[in-house]
Amino acid sequence: MQPGKGYDHNWVLDRQGKGLELVAAVYEPNSGRFMEVLTTEPGLQFYCGSFLDGTNRGKGGAIYQQRTGLCLETQHFPDSPNHPDFPTTKLRPGEQYTQTTVYRFSTR
Repeated sequence: MQPGKGYDHNWVLDRQGKGLELVAAVYEPNSGRFMEVLTTEPGLQFYCGSFLDGTNRGKGGAIYQQRTGLCLETQHFPDSPNHPDFPTTKLRPGEQYTQTTVYRFSTR
């Protein structure tokens, strides 16, 4: 964890099929905000804002400090082309690539 100062990891999802599946949920108790991530992808990259250093500003001038946010990015596995046992990322001429990701927001 030291070189990356925190999480920047790809998680292999324990998928049950090829359809859209719930793969992550995040809850913020102070506001009651709830986010669900559904996807057809085999992996999820979790990044926790380790390299934010206070120089970026957001909405309303908010300062983004280290680990003040997170990213949940659905994807295939890093380095897939070099690992035949990973889900393939090869797309041949004439083939079509389709995936679906839904970020669903609500309050609790």
